[in-house]
Amino acid sequence: MVQLNPEDIERPFAKGTMRRMVTMLGRAALLRCPNCGSRGLVKNWFRMNDRCPTCGIRIEREGNDYLSGSVLFNLVLAEMIFAVALVGYLLIAWPRVNWGMLEIVAPLGMAVAPFVLFPFSKLVWLAADLALRPAHASELGGKASAKSL
Repeated sequence: MVQLNPEDIERPFAKGTMRRMVTMLGRAALLRCPNCGSRGLVKNWFRMNDRCPTCGIRIEREGNDYLSGSVLFNLVLAEMIFAVALVGYLLIAWPRVNWGMLEIVAPLGMAVAPFVLFPFSKLVWLAADLALRPAHASELGGKASAKSL
Protein backbone atom coordinates (compact mmCIF):
# COMPACT_ATOMS: atom_id res chain seq x y z
CA MET A 1 0.00 0.00 0.00
CA VAL A 2 1.31 3.43 -0.92
CA GLN A 3 1.16 6.03 1.83
CA LEU A 4 0.39 9.48 0.47
CA ASN A 5 1.25 12.58 2.41
CA PRO A 6 -1.62 15.13 2.49
CA GLU A 7 0.87 17.93 1.80
CA ASP A 8 1.84 16.25 -1.50
CA ILE A 9 -1.66 16.64 -2.90
CA GLU A 10 -1.96 19.75 -5.05
CA ARG A 11 -4.55 22.42 -4.39
CA PRO A 12 -6.62 24.02 -7.18
CA PHE A 13 -4.88 26.77 -9.12
CA ALA A 14 -1.51 25.81 -7.66
CA LYS A 15 1.63 25.88 -9.80
CA GLY A 16 1.53 23.00 -12.28
CA THR A 17 -2.20 22.39 -11.95
CA MET A 18 -2.76 22.17 -15.73
CA ARG A 19 -0.03 19.55 -16.04
CA ARG A 20 -1.61 17.59 -13.17
CA MET A 21 -5.05 17.85 -14.82
CA VAL A 22 -3.72 16.51 -18.14
CA THR A 23 -1.98 13.69 -16.27
CA MET A 24 -5.17 12.76 -14.43
CA LEU A 25 -7.25 12.84 -17.63
CA GLY A 26 -4.67 10.66 -19.39
CA ARG A 27 -4.76 8.14 -16.54
CA ALA A 28 -8.56 8.08 -16.67
CA ALA A 29 -8.54 7.51 -20.43
CA LEU A 30 -6.31 4.47 -19.81
CA LEU A 31 -8.77 3.20 -17.15
CA ARG A 32 -6.32 3.86 -14.33
CA CYS A 33 -6.83 5.71 -11.08
CA PRO A 34 -6.67 9.44 -11.84
CA ASN A 35 -5.17 10.10 -8.40
CA CYS A 36 -2.27 7.63 -8.31
CA GLY A 37 -2.23 5.91 -11.74
CA SER A 38 -2.69 2.35 -10.51
CA ARG A 39 -4.77 -0.32 -12.21
CA GLY A 40 -7.53 -2.42 -10.74
CA LEU A 41 -10.47 -0.02 -10.70
CA VAL A 42 -12.54 -1.82 -13.34
CA LYS A 43 -13.96 -5.23 -12.36
CA ASN A 44 -15.72 -5.66 -15.68
CA TRP A 45 -17.09 -3.18 -18.21
CA PHE A 46 -20.15 -2.31 -16.11
CA ARG A 47 -18.79 -2.73 -12.54
CA MET A 48 -16.05 -0.84 -10.81
CA ASN A 49 -14.40 -1.26 -7.43
CA ASP A 50 -15.60 1.14 -4.75
CA ARG A 51 -12.04 2.32 -4.03
CA CYS A 52 -8.68 2.37 -5.70
CA PRO A 53 -6.69 -0.64 -4.44
CA THR A 54 -3.52 1.49 -4.09
CA CYS A 55 -4.42 4.96 -2.81
CA GLY A 56 -7.91 4.16 -1.50
CA ILE A 57 -9.78 7.05 -3.10
CA ARG A 58 -13.48 6.39 -3.57
CA ILE A 59 -14.59 6.21 -7.20
CA GLU A 60 -17.86 7.93 -6.30
CA ARG A 61 -16.84 10.75 -4.02
CA GLU A 62 -19.10 12.32 -1.44
CA GLY A 63 -21.79 14.68 -2.62
CA ASN A 64 -25.45 14.49 -3.51
CA ASP A 65 -24.90 15.26 -7.17
CA TYR A 66 -21.81 13.19 -7.87
CA LEU A 67 -23.63 10.32 -9.60
CA SER A 68 -25.86 12.62 -11.65
CA GLY A 69 -22.81 14.60 -12.80
CA SER A 70 -21.09 11.40 -13.88
CA VAL A 71 -24.15 10.21 -15.79
CA LEU A 72 -24.64 13.61 -17.42
CA PHE A 73 -21.00 13.68 -18.52
CA ASN A 74 -21.41 10.18 -19.98
CA LEU A 75 -24.46 11.16 -22.03
CA VAL A 76 -23.00 14.46 -23.24
CA LEU A 77 -19.75 12.76 -24.28
CA ALA A 78 -21.61 9.98 -26.09
CA GLU A 79 -23.88 12.36 -27.97
CA MET A 80 -21.02 14.69 -28.90
CA ILE A 81 -19.09 11.77 -30.38
CA PHE A 82 -22.25 10.73 -32.23
CA ALA A 83 -22.79 14.26 -33.59
CA VAL A 84 -19.20 14.50 -34.86
CA ALA A 85 -19.48 11.07 -36.50
CA LEU A 86 -22.80 11.99 -38.11
CA VAL A 87 -21.52 15.28 -39.53
CA GLY A 88 -18.35 13.54 -40.72
CA TYR A 89 -20.38 10.86 -42.49
CA LEU A 90 -22.66 13.46 -44.10
CA LEU A 91 -19.67 15.46 -45.36
CA ILE A 92 -18.00 12.38 -46.80
CA ALA A 93 -21.10 10.80 -48.34
CA TRP A 94 -22.82 13.95 -49.63
CA PRO A 95 -24.84 14.01 -51.96
CA ARG A 96 -25.31 10.22 -51.98
CA VAL A 97 -26.22 9.76 -48.31
CA ASN A 98 -27.69 6.36 -47.48
CA TRP A 99 -30.63 7.64 -45.43
CA GLY A 100 -32.09 4.15 -44.87
CA MET A 101 -28.89 2.93 -43.23
CA LEU A 102 -28.63 6.15 -41.24
CA GLU A 103 -32.16 5.67 -39.84
CA ILE A 104 -31.08 2.35 -38.34
CA VAL A 105 -27.47 3.03 -37.33
CA ALA A 106 -28.01 6.47 -35.79
CA PRO A 107 -30.48 5.45 -33.04
CA LEU A 108 -28.49 2.29 -32.31
CA GLY A 109 -25.29 4.29 -32.00
CA MET A 110 -26.96 6.80 -29.68
CA ALA A 111 -28.29 3.98 -27.48
CA VAL A 112 -25.07 1.94 -27.33
CA ALA A 113 -22.50 4.74 -26.92
CA PRO A 114 -23.24 5.54 -23.23
CA PHE A 115 -22.70 1.88 -22.32
CA VAL A 116 -19.45 1.68 -24.28
CA LEU A 117 -18.15 4.89 -22.68
CA PHE A 118 -19.26 4.07 -19.11
CA PRO A 119 -15.90 3.28 -17.45
CA PHE A 120 -14.09 6.07 -19.31
CA SER A 121 -16.64 8.74 -18.44
CA LYS A 122 -16.78 7.66 -14.80
CA LEU A 123 -13.00 7.99 -14.41
CA VAL A 124 -12.75 11.21 -16.44
CA TRP A 125 -15.43 12.70 -14.19
CA LEU A 126 -13.41 11.61 -11.15
CA ALA A 127 -10.29 13.24 -12.64
CA ALA A 128 -12.14 16.51 -13.22
CA ASP A 129 -13.55 16.38 -9.70
CA LEU A 130 -10.10 15.72 -8.22
CA ALA A 131 -8.73 18.70 -10.14
CA LEU A 132 -11.38 21.00 -8.66
CA ARG A 133 -11.66 19.35 -5.23
CA PRO A 134 -8.34 17.66 -4.44
CA ALA A 135 -8.41 14.59 -2.25
CA HIS A 136 -8.01 15.09 1.49
CA ALA A 137 -6.09 12.66 3.67
CA SER A 138 -9.41 11.41 5.10
CA GLU A 139 -10.50 10.25 1.62
CA LEU A 140 -7.40 8.17 1.02
CA GLY A 141 -7.50 4.80 2.66
CA GLY A 142 -6.10 1.90 0.67
CA LYS A 143 -6.94 -1.72 1.49
CA ALA A 144 -6.74 -1.34 5.26
CA SER A 145 -9.42 1.34 5.57
CA ALA A 146 -11.60 -0.25 2.88
CA LYS A 147 -11.80 -3.41 5.02
CA SER A 148 -12.67 -1.46 8.14
CA LEU A 149 -15.72 0.15 6.49
